Amino acid sequence: MTTRGVAILKVSVFGACLVPLVLLVLEAVGVASLSLGPNPQEEILNTCGKTALNLLMLTLSITPIRRSTGFNRLVSFRRMLGLFAFFYVVVHFLSYLFLDLGLAWDTLLTDIAKRPFITLGFTALVLLTPLAVTSTNGFQRRLGRRWVKLHRLVYPIAVLGVVHYWWQIKSKADIGDPLLYAALLAVLLGVRIAHWRGVQRRRAESVDSKTTMAPTYQRVEPP
Repeated sequence: MTTRGVAILKVSVFGACLVPLVLLVLEAVGVASLSLGPNPQEEILNTCGKTALNLLMLTLSITPIRRSTGFNRLVSFRRMLGLFAFFYVVVHFLSYLFLDLGLAWDTLLTDIAKRPFITLGFTALVLLTPLAVTSTNGFQRRLGRRWVKLHRLVYPIAVLGVVHYWWQIKSKADIGDPLLYAALLAVLLGVRIAHWRGVQRRRAESVDSKTTMAPTYQRVEPP
């Protein structure tokens, strides 16, 4: 794909990431007979939360797809998807803070401390923040290997997000979506672990090969 083609695709992906937010705004103002339904707060929270999870799963899918297809330019989309995931998590949290709690900070602290699914969600937001801040090329160069280790937090963050979603479901009849996210995440983690084990095995084989090929010296006893 040409550079221009990648640029056009990036603009398209950027626009697609904005669609859920635009639809929420249109529903909020009642454009074209759209409506947030009988429970606007819940609709906004669910839309932002699920959009964040969708984008997080897409972000985690970039590397496996790149490895299997050889389309290395996919990496250039990972930062955008990750930042949009962070954006929707922030909007999700702010919607909860403003619409549900009415900026009652004492209630927020109580909920974080005593309601497990909120504890997990808030923890995911806190862990995502340094990843978003350090997503620039400048931070990547400055942090070096530490940048890679830091951004591996995206995997436990995804686990927290899925469990957060699962635990906030009130009815067992509605766990279909959380189960789907859990299954997808399990596959992505499995692919990651399989790749890591393959790398470790190849390294071990390389070391063994070098050891086998190394010349051996026998001590010659004097006559």
